[in-house]
Amino acid sequence: MMHAAKPVYVSCIVPAYNEGVRIGAVLDVLTAHPLIHEIIVVDDCSTDNTAAVAKAFDDVTVVCLATNAGKTHALSAGLAASMGQVILLVDADLIGLDGPALTALLRPVLDDQADMTISLRRNAPRLWHILGIDYISGERVFRRELLVDHVSDLKKLPAFGFEVWLNDIVIAAANRISIVSWNGVQSPAKATKRGIVSGVLADVRMIIDMVQTVSPRRLVKQIAAMRRLRV
Repeated sequence: MMHAAKPVYVSCIVPAYNEGVRIGAVLDVLTAHPLIHEIIVVDDCSTDNTAAVAKAFDDVTVVCLATNAGKTHALSAGLAASMGQVILLVDADLIGLDGPALTALLRPVLDDQADMTISLRRNAPRLWHILGIDYISGERVFRRELLVDHVSDLKKLPAFGFEVWLNDIVIAAANRISIVSWNGVQSPAKATKRGIVSGVLADVRMIIDMVQTVSPRRLVKQIAAMRRLRV
């Protein structure tokens, strides 16, 4: 007698800082999706109503950080609070997110056709579209076991070093990577959200954190290695 396979428990982690205007639309889509079992919003000490908007959703767990420590630490807190075998990471500011886009990102991992999926959003840099990969995309799906031996390293990372740190782990594990085109989804530029000066400074800080985590030469090698691992 054959037994049906147990459903895989999926935890979605949404790091958020001052996204009160945008996060509600993202959570509307996440809470309605049948493949997502747990949604955790980590509010990185926002100064707006981000936490209040998230708390208005009955099916969302909200973790509020006492200080603004950056995306890496928000994700670390979300991972610690989550229970799923499969982790879905989603940025809080996405525009145009819908159910089919989430399904396309989840299915390759849930169906064991890939070990990690990475989104390629509509407004990702043109070069990323030419190369066929956005190596710093914030939307990913992977199995929790990928990070079991590396969780302690998160405390050592700078505020925006998570994605490039994760890339090295994926490459070392020779994980199969599926790139999922999100032609209807985009993320607003920091300059649009914060103003030109603050937005540019935020982008500069992000780049500094990336190269503090992984050297520029290594970043180039990451892209080449991840392209080879695509399925």
